[in-house]
Amino acid sequence: MTASQYRLIATDLDGTLVRSDGTVSDRTRAAVLAAQQAGSVFVMVTARPPRWLHDLAELVGDHGVAIVANGAILYNVVDRTPIRTRLIDPAVGLEVADAIRAELPDVQFAIERPDRYGQEPVYLNRWPKPDDTLIAAVDVLLAEPAAKLLVRHPSLHSDELLARVTPLVGQRVTASHSGGHGLVEISATGVSKAAMLADFAALQGISAAETIAFGDSINDLPMLAWAGRSYGMANAHPEVLALVDETAPTNDEDGVAAVLEELFQPVN
Repeated sequence: MTASQYRLIATDLDGTLVRSDGTVSDRTRAAVLAAQQAGSVFVMVTARPPRWLHDLAELVGDHGVAIVANGAILYNVVDRTPIRTRLIDPAVGLEVADAIRAELPDVQFAIERPDRYGQEPVYLNRWPKPDDTLIAAVDVLLAEPAAKLLVRHPSLHSDELLARVTPLVGQRVTASHSGGHGLVEISATGVSKAAMLADFAALQGISAAETIAFGDSINDLPMLAWAGRSYGMANAHPEVLALVDETAPTNDEDGVAAVLEELFQPVN
């Protein structure tokens, strides 16, 4: 396919567009902006909560939105407001949390709401907490609908934790992980990056066949399967590399930029 046939570019952030040091290189920024100037729509599709998108607002494009919280929120980065949400019902969330803790008593819980982060006092947070963090027991955390229920275990790998959690939650919610250390992320049933991306694409009048997607982890699998052309980063989870059409260089080698440069290089 030629660049003109790729009307939508969808990319994960951490481990994909973003380098391991948390930065987006000048090369990647330039490649993204060049693709947009060539007429393609670019959208970030991430597990990150809304507040972690604001530093990347310059990449959003004219539409102004990003897909965050693993597809639970379609978010206007410019206005800092959610446009569409698909949240976990409080009763279902608490039922699921109780089932997980009954089998895995060492787990720690946190939640992301569209406008607030909360965690249990014992939760091992790898990042600085927002000033308005809600510190409370899990029943208080889940007293309101949540975009994500975060399940952390002090010793299990994320793959093993997901394998243990999945049969416990059944079809009541969707469980996945984004490569975080000992972390599983739970969303409302039916929520995925692919589902919200399909909605976004429809709003733009773009089909799956006209979409290319980039990712590196388990939570990217539905999006990569949905897109007409999929790229896994060379540093990606083995399940991603087994699924995708192509392998891009690693995130630290600006793999997304390398692909976009090849697709959208100016024709002399």
